[in-house]
Amino acid sequence: MTALLAHLVDDAGLYEPAALDMAAAVARHRRDTASGQPMLTDRFLCPASRVPELLAHLDADDRFAVLVTVDAPALAEAVAALHRSPGATLVGIEATLPAGPDDSRAALTTLIDAATAAAVPLFLEPATIAGAPELISALAERRSADGSPLGVKLRCGGTGPELFPTPAALAAALVAAAGAGVPAKATAGLHHAIRRTDPATGLTHHGFLNLVLAADTARSGSAADTERVLADEDLNRLRATARALHDPVPARAVLTCFGSCDTETPMLEAVRLGLAPTRSDGGPGTFGLGGGST
Repeated sequence: MTALLAHLVDDAGLYEPAALDMAAAVARHRRDTASGQPMLTDRFLCPASRVPELLAHLDADDRFAVLVTVDAPALAEAVAALHRSPGATLVGIEATLPAGPDDSRAALTTLIDAATAAAVPLFLEPATIAGAPELISALAERRSADGSPLGVKLRCGGTGPELFPTPAALAAALVAAAGAGVPAKATAGLHHAIRRTDPATGLTHHGFLNLVLAADTARSGSAADTERVLADEDLNRLRATARALHDPVPARAVLTCFGSCDTETPMLEAVRLGLAPTRSDGGPGTFGLGGGST
């Protein structure tokens, strides 16, 4: 059962709402890596502009697997610095495409070329969730043409209500990804297992268990069924569905992982639901592949 949630959570401690300072984020990542918690990928998300700051905080015995998010023109410099560092390894690049179609196409080509040169996977986020199916189609075409390790990044929340996609919009993106064979990762707002409304903000957050199960349902091609799983708030029904899922590999081939600024709450919730042990000897998965990989 734990394979469904294994190696699911990337460390996004530098990002809002946690927004840890670099020293605190590095210290927490060291603790998390040492803990052997099975849900963690042991990958550290860092903006390209902050890679020099990250490297300055690493000790001689650190070995960080780093996912760079593109936030500045300094991507090439960040990649080069990571390649030179003994304490960090670049394992992937993530970026958000601009809204304009011409700018988006140009950025798509530039980013794919950069990831190909760096020999790492690339996950791209559309400017809005409505643009996900079109982006997924373009990524599928490129993957088919030359085998590029490309995936789509789906934003599930953020600091404002406009960043929370509806279950229908998110379902459409998952169905498109599953149908095209393009792996997806998610980001933001997924600290809790089950869909819930935050009493402090009034915002309804998607649940990570909903999302993983919806990824499995998306393989059927039914957006309506996928939407129903995303919108479900019945803890017992979702837990029973997860426990009855005998083969997690297809679901995790669709949804590889998600980034979370909170690395503790997802693990505690999975343990509370009886879906994960407290410790594991398992190591991090392989970025962008299926099954237990992320």
